[in-house]
Amino acid sequence: MKYCQNCILPDTRPNLVIGDDGICNACKSHKTKIDINWQKREEAFHRVVENAKIHSQGYDCLIPVSGGKDSTWQVIKCLEKGLNPLTVTWRTPGRTPLGQKNLDNLVQLGVDHIDYQISPKVEKKFLYEALKRYGSSGIPMHMAMFNIPPIIALRFNIPLIVWGENSGFEYGSKNEELTGFALDSNWFRQFGVTHGTTAEDWISDELSKKELTAYFGPSDMELEEKGIKAVFLGYYYMWDPEETLRVAKENGFQIREEGPKTGYYNYADVDDEFMSIHHCLKWFKFGFTRLFDNLSLEIRNNRISRKEAIQILTEKGDQTPIEDIYAFCKYVDISEYHFFEICEKFRNKDIWFYENNKWKIKDFIISDWKW
Repeated sequence: MKYCQNCILPDTRPNLVIGDDGICNACKSHKTKIDINWQKREEAFHRVVENAKIHSQGYDCLIPVSGGKDSTWQVIKCLEKGLNPLTVTWRTPGRTPLGQKNLDNLVQLGVDHIDYQISPKVEKKFLYEALKRYGSSGIPMHMAMFNIPPIIALRFNIPLIVWGENSGFEYGSKNEELTGFALDSNWFRQFGVTHGTTAEDWISDELSKKELTAYFGPSDMELEEKGIKAVFLGYYYMWDPEETLRVAKENGFQIREEGPKTGYYNYADVDDEFMSIHHCLKWFKFGFTRLFDNLSLEIRNNRISRKEAIQILTEKGDQTPIEDIYAFCKYVDISEYHFFEICEKFRNKDIWFYENNKWKIKDFIISDWKW
């Protein structure tokens, strides 16, 4: 494995490229932020807002929300611009009490809201099939998150969809054309975290097309014909998790007081007890964890050094979310043994090797890691 010499991400991370200078494309993208004229970007967003108001038939925009600090910030920004939003949530089967509180708080900011729940019978089957086929619990989640809002925008004739950060820009992209302001099918195929699949690919004897209805979204052409634009707010405003947190907390958002279950932040992934399952599988497949991503953001924002990040990694370990794994297995109705049996099938043997009854990663970033 090769690690970025500025942050701590490895070249096994999807879409990450480390150049000959030892620096990854995510770090290079971040450095371009200081050269961006953010005033002009905000003026551009103002034109987007005015266009939405002109073409509005009721709701000016649709905002996909979870109740997290980012979606709280998105709602506040849109309300400040005088937009009349409809907020839409894909209701995770693992919603936490804190997640519900924060979602209720978001709605109380003054927005209409749809809490879209898919049949648990369908979700259980889809989760299990995704885990077996790709070693990913995140496929049903991402497919729902990125398809339900556009289909509702289409049905309600809402001219604008306001997404949050562009992960292609924030975490690195091999295709610079996808790091801009728009979310379309090309972006979804690259960064939608569905292994390039669509709902059509999951139709089987186990899952019928009708059962998968919620996972089918509109085409680019359908949205274009209706004049619906889907933009990333992170293109128009500098995206910094600490800034979005500050604004969200000022408006009632609550953090996880007992600290993070996985990663570095006590304010991220607090709404869904199954999100940690998605992240822990990266350890088997790519040899890094959610903590690597979070600490790399902190390095780029000059809040910690690379040396400090490595020390934090050493102290926190791989953060295997045992309690969440138990809850996930109970929901999907499989044993924990079977869960780890599936995980092992996706262990990347190009980077892992077995020695003294332990799996270890070749040339790991921390030489004295406790395997």
